[in-house]
Amino acid sequence: MSGKAFTLSDLRAAKAAGRRVAMLTCYDYTTATWLTKLGIQMLLVGDTAASIIFGHPTTLPASLELQIELTAAVKRGAPLAWVLGDMPFGSYHAGTDDAMSNVTAMVRRGNCDSVKLEVAELHLPLIERLAAAGVAVVAHIGLRPQAVQLMGYRTQGKTPDSAAAVLALARQCEEAGAAAVLVEAVPADVGRAVAEAVAVPVIGCGAGPGPCGDVVVLHDLLKLTPRQPSFVPDVGSEVPAALSAAVAGWLGHVERGSIVAVR
Repeated sequence: MSGKAFTLSDLRAAKAAGRRVAMLTCYDYTTATWLTKLGIQMLLVGDTAASIIFGHPTTLPASLELQIELTAAVKRGAPLAWVLGDMPFGSYHAGTDDAMSNVTAMVRRGNCDSVKLEVAELHLPLIERLAAAGVAVVAHIGLRPQAVQLMGYRTQGKTPDSAAAVLALARQCEEAGAAAVLVEAVPADVGRAVAEAVAVPVIGCGAGPGPCGDVVVLHDLLKLTPRQPSFVPDVGSEVPAALSAAVAGWLGHVERGSIVAVR
């Protein structure tokens, strides 16, 4: 990554120029330093940490304090990246005033460049108020994992009516002041339609090649999870094999007693 920070303006310019930008999830300082060295300019500190890092079956147990601490750590590791802090379940659902307080805490203490909210129509006034306060909101539509109890983990926008609803919500989010849209788990034609329907940048997650950016969970990409979603590409990751070899080598050193003392 160059010595210049990647900003929302750069993402907007990428959309205008037809360039695509890669994003990955990240949950810690050390990984953030490596990802930016390798050219990743956008990092999502997702509430997927609840599952990936802490082993919960859903993202719902992620707390605001956890997300703030993880986001701050990632930003310290990647000060030039555009870091997106994910607002967890319950942090913006109890009223606009409470949500404003929690989002501003994420921005101030998490030091993120933008915040992500999984939105329905009822969140539009909150987006408008946050935008008026100067917060760059990324509106997460399509599949919303925080609504798993209601929606399940199913592709959205597969019928004409549901596709129209996804498009309508994208437009409403833009009108309310969202700085960008993230659309998850929709057919490629719906992902393309969303990207064409709004002027703001659109980041896809299992939404085909239409959006100007795309994000997947890093641990899925590296094949460190038991199962990978069908939309995660096979990049030939050798991380599991390399990790196995490193651990086997360390076990061998310990078993042989070939441990070097401090000099």
